[in-house]
Amino acid sequence: MYNEPLFLKPVFQDRIWGGTALRTQFGYDIPSEQTGECWGISAHPNGPSEVINGPLKGKTLDQVWNSNRELFANQEGEEFPLLVKILDANDDLSVQVHPNDEQAVELEKYPFGKTECWYIIDCEEGAEIIYGHHAGSKEEFAQMVEAGKWNELLRSVKVKPGDFVYVPSGTIHAIGKGIQILETQQSSDITYRVYDYDRRDANGLTRKLHIEKSIAVATTPHQDAAFEVTESVNGGLTSKKLIEEKYFTVYHWNLEGTVEFRENDKYLLVSVLKGDGDFVVDGQSYAFKKGDHFIIPSTLKDYKFVGNAEIIVSHTTK
Repeated sequence: MYNEPLFLKPVFQDRIWGGTALRTQFGYDIPSEQTGECWGISAHPNGPSEVINGPLKGKTLDQVWNSNRELFANQEGEEFPLLVKILDANDDLSVQVHPNDEQAVELEKYPFGKTECWYIIDCEEGAEIIYGHHAGSKEEFAQMVEAGKWNELLRSVKVKPGDFVYVPSGTIHAIGKGIQILETQQSSDITYRVYDYDRRDANGLTRKLHIEKSIAVATTPHQDAAFEVTESVNGGLTSKKLIEEKYFTVYHWNLEGTVEFRENDKYLLVSVLKGDGDFVVDGQSYAFKKGDHFIIPSTLKDYKFVGNAEIIVSHTTK
């Protein structure tokens, strides 16, 4: 039986709005001065993570998913279901929207839409996101988009470090300048841009917009998604369940000391935001530090965390 965690090598993505915070804050060896995304736990074809330890070292997560399904509680499905990222918004992201599963199949022939959530790691004072819109109907939404009435249409919300934002498919949204987030999402890279501030890339070209598809999939009128945060304490761990919804359950862990887990039946996705420590299983210790991403397979039943760290943990809800 496989008895160790899967530590993963991140994949980095250049973005027109990216910067250098992934290097300065997390110590990553980023490929450019416009690195926008760290795909820490990914089996998506646009950037699969690679296992860097143990018997599966050198395999990508999609390969492990296909060949070692017992590590994932024998969960069904052709594709690994989740993707965990850290984003550095050195500039405003485009105003965008994502389809749900049915729309993704219909419009893109891809099995997953994109519902996501954000944990605000850090941000500039007064930083804002766009979350939702003010149109009362799809017709009004389309009219305001076509007329470019962005100030009237878009809804801005201030954020601060430690905030949590749930973004179901169909939600108009954008991460604002000066914000770093950890994003947990369905394993989908389908994004429909509604508005991109008329900016141009290094070649003087504007990025493609997807107005027709955006109008088709946007939820109108907008409604804030409801969720409940609950807190529990186990030994040296204070755990906040940030959300439990159809696709994922996400926790914020504050580790101060030791916490033991027994008879775990899920595989867990783990991303370390601050601090360091050890993951201990079968008498073996695996050191972790800020910026590390790893998976605890469902085959590991008894283990413990020791250290002082801030961690985001997630698993599929199904």
